[in-house]
Amino acid sequence: MTSFAEQVYRICKQVPQGKVASYKQIAEALGTKAYQAVGQALNKNPYREVPCHRIINAKGELHGFAQGLKKKQRLLEAEGIQIVQGKVDLKKFGMHWKSQS
Repeated sequence: MTSFAEQVYRICKQVPQGKVASYKQIAEALGTKAYQAVGQALNKNPYREVPCHRIINAKGELHGFAQGLKKKQRLLEAEGIQIVQGKVDLKKFGMHWKSQS
């Protein structure tokens, strides 16, 4: 059985360059409301190929990053994501998964 953290990493890897997703979206994709647990898993991310810097809070605000929010902002901006007053425009840069139903 795959651990919760490994499941989080697998979903996070689906977020392409130039897009962001929320902790809530990742949790919902896993069928849970454990948003904080998603953040805790990402904080301990051991994989370089898992783009945890692309995960933000549901309001579009940068939140939690082991290497600091300034670095998170630099990484996102380098991918073309605009951050205005600490927020990302989710309509423009948000990840939208197709319904599984």
